[in-house]
Amino acid sequence: MLIGAFARRAGLSQDTVRFYVRKGLLAPQSSRQGGRNPYQIFSERDVSTALMIRFAQSLGMPLKEIAVIASELAGEGLSAQREMEIIDTQVARLEEKAADLARLLAYLHAKRDWMARGKPGDEPRFSEEGLCLTAIASE
Repeated sequence: MLIGAFARRAGLSQDTVRFYVRKGLLAPQSSRQGGRNPYQIFSERDVSTALMIRFAQSLGMPLKEIAVIASELAGEGLSAQREMEIIDTQVARLEEKAADLARLLAYLHAKRDWMARGKPGDEPRFSEEGLCLTAIASE
């Protein structure tokens, strides 16, 4: 499929597809059509790769890291140990992100509760470490 159909199928913009190709994340076949700018022909495997890239990005994985993994997959593949290492890294990142979100949510709940009570005492705030502190005076 050509870039327009591929982009629609993968849920990406054509600019994003071109960016992924420039970064080596996607490697479409070239056709003889198109003159000085040969057409890029994408396959269903490319669609699967693009979906994997988007999923990895949604987990917070940087494109540079995704490119390394994609290169390993295209080469010798991934050993079970390497797959577990990748998963462990992503789990740690997600757990950190979840903890950050929990702190933000706790702060927002504390701030809203403080406001609903008419703002008695000190306002809930973040410390320099980014932790939620609920410095609310006792009622």
